[in-house]
Amino acid sequence: MPIDQITDAIRKVLDEGSRAVLITVARSERLAVGGKMLVKANGETVGDLGDTSLNRVAVEQASAFLTARDDAKLLIVSDFAPELTELEDTSLLFERIETEPHLVIAGAGHVGASLARLAALIGYRVTLIDDRAEFVARELFSATSDANIELISASEWAASIKEAIGNGHGVAVAIVTRGHKQDEECLRAASSACPDYIGMIGSKRRTNIVLDKLREEGFDPQLLEKVRAPIGLDIGAISPEEVAVAILAEIVAERRGGSGAPLSAWRRS
Repeated sequence: MPIDQITDAIRKVLDEGSRAVLITVARSERLAVGGKMLVKANGETVGDLGDTSLNRVAVEQASAFLTARDDAKLLIVSDFAPELTELEDTSLLFERIETEPHLVIAGAGHVGASLARLAALIGYRVTLIDDRAEFVARELFSATSDANIELISASEWAASIKEAIGNGHGVAVAIVTRGHKQDEECLRAASSACPDYIGMIGSKRRTNIVLDKLREEGFDPQLLEKVRAPIGLDIGAISPEEVAVAILAEIVAERRGGSGAPLSAWRRS
């Protein structure tokens, strides 16, 4: 298969915000080195490694690699099923293909700034937006780990948020502004852009006021039902840094398919 078809398939996966594994023949005496096959998250394949039995085993390995709970981007496999002894000299390179996780934060106060730094530290691309230029000054984010933080001084919340969200694939939005008016404006913009995750800080009363207002405006109730408000997991957080941990924990759980339950519960089940 021409490499252009593999490239086009990878581009489509990224545009859709989906995930896949690219498999490449890294070493072999019988197969063409460099042969490629893309295995999508839904099991669909593009390409051929040059051996039907190897294709089948490679798809199984790719599915396991794709669902593994680790951040490994590359995997080399040379130990295949017993029936593939004729390919014992063959090694395959598995490469995870997925959209870079992107966190858009509306509000650069104590919680927003702490959340931005923490998310950048664990590898998220971060966009931090505020309508107060002094809160998104670069000198406030000068640590090496802050390099992944894009700082935006917004003259208009809605336009800045929609531009940052883009097509919404692989994007989480955390609304942590300073008041009802800003929350409402940001949630309206974020909801219309349909990111993978939206969360809004505040008490139940405060968040319900904002959500009710958008329902009255005709926003899709099912869409608003998906908004995590109040945002974050219940860890008893008090300080801005602890609140940031609670928020990021929920965002990671949503992205990775985690339950948010204590891991120790697994031992007792």
